[in-house]
Amino acid sequence: MTQDVTIIFDGEELASPWYPVAVRAPAVLILPTVMGVTDLERGFAAKLNALGYAAMVGDPFGATTRGAPREAMFGHLHRLIGDRPALLPRLQALFGSMLAQPGVDPGKVAVIGYCFGGLCTLDLARSGAEFAAAASFHGLFDPPGLPPLKIKPRVAAYHGWDDPMVPPEAVVALARELTEAECDWQIHAYGHVGHGFTNPNAAGDIGLPGVAYNELAAQRSWGSLLQLLGEVFG
Repeated sequence: MTQDVTIIFDGEELASPWYPVAVRAPAVLILPTVMGVTDLERGFAAKLNALGYAAMVGDPFGATTRGAPREAMFGHLHRLIGDRPALLPRLQALFGSMLAQPGVDPGKVAVIGYCFGGLCTLDLARSGAEFAAAASFHGLFDPPGLPPLKIKPRVAAYHGWDDPMVPPEAVVALARELTEAECDWQIHAYGHVGHGFTNPNAAGDIGLPGVAYNELAAQRSWGSLLQLLGEVFG
């Protein structure tokens, strides 16, 4: 049964759906697209939950934004990514809440994110946080401008090569950054695929050229994620 987790950060309520399991289990924190927590992220959490993982959908935007229209969510996006050092403690609060949930094995935690959530996932990994794996799906790659640290989780980035928001030079820059951070990393680039490829409603939600669902890339990236989770969780 889904439960809600309420986190108060800097006076703002971050209310997140939590999908517990009956026994102590590996856990996955899911960070959402620009549209915030939607049925997309809840669906991914339910699929992981059915496989025996405890899942939580973190809400870095805050509960008051839930269900807001696209234009408003883009405004919230620019507010958060405009100050990446201030965004990080918000993400750390969500991560800490995941670790505090009953049944979570703190030594077996992964973080995954989509679009803006992919950027958030990479920022958590860049922060020096200790967890098993970080996976970004059509995420944004630009670094946060903070002092570089060793990246401890294994990192996988699933990327549409034709993503207009992440050009090829940004992909190469991420590979270089991860290498310099002594990270165990992999980048999967899907040809003829744009941004938002895991989201069947991507074109309507975002409304920008180069943003569209791609069923094959969605299947390939999900299968690769499950392989990564099996690898790090044993």
